Amino acid sequence: MFVGSTGDGHTFLVLNRHINGADRLLTEAGFTARAHHGRTVYLPPGTADDAFERARAAAYQLLAHTMDFVDLAATTRWNPAHPRPEPDVHFRFTDGAATATTGVDRAGVVLTLHGFTPGAAGTPYALAPGLDERDAVNTVARAEAHLYAEGFGVSIDLGIATPEVIPPAPGRTATAGSSTPAPQRSRPRTR
Repeated sequence: MFVGSTGDGHTFLVLNRHINGADRLLTEAGFTARAHHGRTVYLPPGTADDAFERARAAAYQLLAHTMDFVDLAATTRWNPAHPRPEPDVHFRFTDGAATATTGVDRAGVVLTLHGFTPGAAGTPYALAPGLDERDAVNTVARAEAHLYAEGFGVSIDLGIATPEVIPPAPGRTATAGSSTPAPQRSRPRTR
């Protein structure tokens, strides 16, 4: 399970593998299924604050079925009751590649410990070319956790500006909160 957030602060869930009952749990909670880069993204309804609360509750329920969990949502790292601090490190995913930008030398040391290579002056740190998406996400997750433990503020841009830029998942016509019954197979009648 992957927890992420759009640039405007809506939290979403992605299931990278089948979890029994997860689709039903999420759609009954009002999530809509969308498609992004070949994966099904579950977007909760409502404002960004509502989305965060619904995604948190759903993720908690899904943890009973999987411990394979990555949280790269910027929305889970601050208390909405307080102003969001300016981050020390900015991660960005673009076209399957991950980069990091920081002006803090100690944060740069942490990035290099996790496999990021400093770029030329004024350019971001980059991961080695050829890493697949899973390795890049795992590396960013480890680096983000390390930076957070060291007291650095981190922002993560997944390259999704708003929920509206994620199209509905193919074959999904039900709206949030509705349920469409599965087609019934009919058995041939025997005499």
